[in-house]
Amino acid sequence: MGMEVGLFGLLWLVVLIWAIVKTAQARVGPFVRFFWILILILFPIVGFLFWIFLGPKG
Repeated sequence: MGMEVGLFGLLWLVVLIWAIVKTAQARVGPFVRFFWILILILFPIVGFLFWIFLGPKG
């Protein structure tokens, strides 16, 4: 069980880093970028779900 949890955690970290990079590259204002990156860092699961549906699309 421990290895599966570790692999899932690593996969989740990669997904979060991908979302942060995509947000940093988005063509939106700096406040919007900062807001989304902060949400992704502080609330990783819920923040990522919100980011998928409501995040910057640029």
